[in-house]
Amino acid sequence: MKIRQPIIAVVGHIDHGKTTILDAIRGTAIAKKEAGAITQHVGASEIPLDVVKKICGPLLEKLKIKFTIPGLLMIDTPGHEAFTNLRKRGGSISDLAILVVDINEGFKAQTREAVSILKQFKVPFIVAANKIDLIPGWKVHNTTCFMESFNKQAEHVKQELDERLYRIVISLSDYGINSERFDRIDDFTKQVAIIPTSGITKEGISELLMVLAGLAQKYLEQKLKIEVSGPAIGNILEVKEVKGLGKTIDVIIYDGILRTGDTIVLPGLEGAIVTKVRAILKPSPLKELREKGNFEYVKEVSAAAGVKISAPNLDGAIAGMQFKVANTPEEIEKAKEQLQKELKDILVDTDKEGVIIKADSIGAIEALTGLFKQINLPIRKAGIGALTKNDVVEAKLMKEKNKLLGVLFAFNVEIPKDVKQLAEDYGIKIFSSNVIYSLFEDYKDWKEHQIEEEKRIALEKLVWPGKVKILKGYVFRQSNPAVVGVEVFGRIKTKVRLIRKDGKEIGEIKEIQSEGKPVSQAKSGEKVAISIPKAIVGRHIHEGDELLVFIPRSHLEIIEAKFGNELTQEELEIIKEFKAATKSL
Repeated sequence: MKIRQPIIAVVGHIDHGKTTILDAIRGTAIAKKEAGAITQHVGASEIPLDVVKKICGPLLEKLKIKFTIPGLLMIDTPGHEAFTNLRKRGGSISDLAILVVDINEGFKAQTREAVSILKQFKVPFIVAANKIDLIPGWKVHNTTCFMESFNKQAEHVKQELDERLYRIVISLSDYGINSERFDRIDDFTKQVAIIPTSGITKEGISELLMVLAGLAQKYLEQKLKIEVSGPAIGNILEVKEVKGLGKTIDVIIYDGILRTGDTIVLPGLEGAIVTKVRAILKPSPLKELREKGNFEYVKEVSAAAGVKISAPNLDGAIAGMQFKVANTPEEIEKAKEQLQKELKDILVDTDKEGVIIKADSIGAIEALTGLFKQINLPIRKAGIGALTKNDVVEAKLMKEKNKLLGVLFAFNVEIPKDVKQLAEDYGIKIFSSNVIYSLFEDYKDWKEHQIEEEKRIALEKLVWPGKVKILKGYVFRQSNPAVVGVEVFGRIKTKVRLIRKDGKEIGEIKEIQSEGKPVSQAKSGEKVAISIPKAIVGRHIHEGDELLVFIPRSHLEIIEAKFGNELTQEELEIIKEFKAATKSL
């Protein structure tokens, strides 16, 4: 038995500083290379024990901590729900997690989602209350130790930090989680530790690593013991084309040992893929799977590790799924059956009516489906790979039933020209991005616009409560048509009928003029001229008369049922007057 390095997932809301914290540890600049400055795929990097010791330095000597773990394996996840991708049957592959929270912004949507997932998978975690350097009045000191820097701050700055920190404490308490600043905790099994940090200035990084390593060693030692000789099991993070190697897979091995020549079974778009490991490439210490170069060829690797695998027939391999070493026919068949079942469970059509999602990995599919289900957006189909003409046809059929569901989502996948053209011909909206959260935001904005547009069209068709008062001294023409100046109450528009308060119909508004120019409508408070072809001033209408807009019964029912909360007090009074005037009709 040997002790493997703990797998630590770094999770949290978009732009709260997950990757910059890792950069502070690694001394790299991965964060600057991400699409939209947001991590879109899961990356992994090893932090050797000597680096942990070097960063923690005097803290370890002071606390007399001796480590037996070989280091830390950090997994940087997108700031969305894709943490669910880091799973195995019955739980998560992560031993620990760092929940990164911007101390100035507090909990956001993906922070709450991350806490829910951590609780669901029962993953122990600590909180990095990040961006302390942005607290007003904070003085940056050249140290990686939070306590050293904190003790040099002004009293009002210390108080400000604690106030912001306790907002995080309150947010965690909503989930039944007891938490406290790390240096005030007596029992780490009863309280979640919060470590104030800055990924930019590196303040707090010492304590962050110290608490992580200490928790892993003290409370997870039994879990971290593994059989060196067992077959490897892991998760596929990404499928990549590498010059000179062809298709490769980036993986996290969380159990067992992987050797060159091993047979591995993994799920593919056309069914299970059975192939032999041709080469294993391991990133150099402190480097990352997503960075080009900086790899060394190894003949074997044991858990926990993030490596790149070169093997034949990896076309169609699916990111986000499990892979297994299976060297006998029986093991191969069992692995194929299990992986295909898991794939089927994820990619089945989910709702009779809903949107269609296409993405480049299972992790992205799970992130999007999780996000959409939160807002009750049904999903008819979710799949991996480029959009197809069939997807467009399905979306067209859905649009005929529900305009808001007849759309396509494409995350980080190709949209062929003929598919794009067909979508344009059918009027199908495609939401495409390599930033998951922007797909959600773009759809939300589009949906709001569509609803507003439909509402605008519906309102234009409706006859709305309105009333006019004929102004004294403003009779411009007595008949054929009668043209009079009026003050408007509520709303009026051309082609609506006018009635007196006794219910007698006067005629239709043919034209409305404002300051000598024709307009199609007028609103409360405006003074305009209107023409009424069938009315005669002095016989049917008189100066000072109030005339009501005639509202068809069907229109009035729709207005009161669907738009009642938008009616002004004035319009409500006009409706009362109208109902009284038409009571006998």
